[in-house]
Amino acid sequence: MTKDKDSTEPKSPMPGVPPTEPMYLPPTPVEEGAVKITAIETSIPNDLFPGLLLLRVHTDAGIIGHGESYFCPQAIAAMVHDFMARRLLNHDALAIESHWRFLYERAANFGVRGTELRAISAIDLALWDILGQVCNQPIYRLLGGPVREKIPVYNSCGNPSYGPNPEGDQGWPGYGALGEPGPLGDSYNLFHHPLELADDLISEGYTAVKTWPFDRFAYRHGGMRISLDDLEEAVKPLREIREHVGTKLEIMVDGHGFFMLPAALRIADALREVKPLWLEDILKTDNLQTIADFRRQSQMPISVSEMLLSRADFNQVLSEQAADFVMIDPTWVGGISETVRLAHLAQTYNVPVTTHDCTGPLTLFAGFHVNAAVPGCCFQETVRAHIRTVYKFLIDTTVEIKDGYAPLPSGPGLGVRLKEELFDPEREHYRISEAE
Repeated sequence: MTKDKDSTEPKSPMPGVPPTEPMYLPPTPVEEGAVKITAIETSIPNDLFPGLLLLRVHTDAGIIGHGESYFCPQAIAAMVHDFMARRLLNHDALAIESHWRFLYERAANFGVRGTELRAISAIDLALWDILGQVCNQPIYRLLGGPVREKIPVYNSCGNPSYGPNPEGDQGWPGYGALGEPGPLGDSYNLFHHPLELADDLISEGYTAVKTWPFDRFAYRHGGMRISLDDLEEAVKPLREIREHVGTKLEIMVDGHGFFMLPAALRIADALREVKPLWLEDILKTDNLQTIADFRRQSQMPISVSEMLLSRADFNQVLSEQAADFVMIDPTWVGGISETVRLAHLAQTYNVPVTTHDCTGPLTLFAGFHVNAAVPGCCFQETVRAHIRTVYKFLIDTTVEIKDGYAPLPSGPGLGVRLKEELFDPEREHYRISEAE
């Protein structure tokens, strides 16, 4: 039976679902002037940055939104194309919150963690990018406008890429590898040339640096204890840097969640002379009460953690008084939309936010926009080794750091574009979903 165009009979929100009135989060209507999603592309640049998932959302207006996420990219791509594309294709690209909530709630029925949130994150970035281009404004203006003129950053002492080592092995990021010598081998240089590393960072305008000097000792005893010799070897370069540069560099220390409480307390005690700005994930995030206990016993500032994904997790961190800083990765928690919500949540507890990035250039720019618009943000993580090497093969712009700050993003949307050649259909691990 056919109906006239003007029929007011309620329509089904999804195929096979009986109509309701009113409808809660149906497929968004495509009204006159809307920007309709016509295709979604993903690409996995294993040859450049293994683990990275790149995404583009195409519209009937010719506007393309860019997004990304990191870790197990094949799984993320499958989630995007095999499930989430059904919600998005042929629907309004500007209905960001409606899409976010729909995808989150459907995925939450099956324990929304990891892959689901990473897929939502990549899509969310792309939709915000489209909205910014439609409005001809950078995203931070659509989030309420700038609250600062420039963005404070720090350098994480990583290496040029997460790619294979000289023997061809992929390796495991964050598992204690020192990397290779070289001008941007910051992890290696921390132990072998700490004073030169500090001078180099200061000469480039950095005023804060994050290191993970204890990682390589964690698996000797499973993180259950750490010897005095290991402590001295790890703390020695940090002590030398502090004595050499004084207060010119803030020092943060990351433990990547490798240690248990007794070892963590010993690490905290050994670091007192260095006066770190924070200790990050010295403990696993499995038990937030233990982290809160660590904070009380150590009397050290604690940062927690890009390892957490849900709003409930972060709310518990804050309510348990387990953190002095909250670290959020925009492309793991649910994109710009959720990062802003989490940052405002932290602000109600008077806990500052720092945004995480060692995993991709659009993650970095998403963090820039959040930092630009949310008063409670205090730092954006950067990895100069990535910015100056692999990122230039992924994006069409560069990042300049001066006097410890990055400029506000310029241009509409994210203010950055993934390179066209990364979406060549002939590339391995390229996929596309298109509207019928």
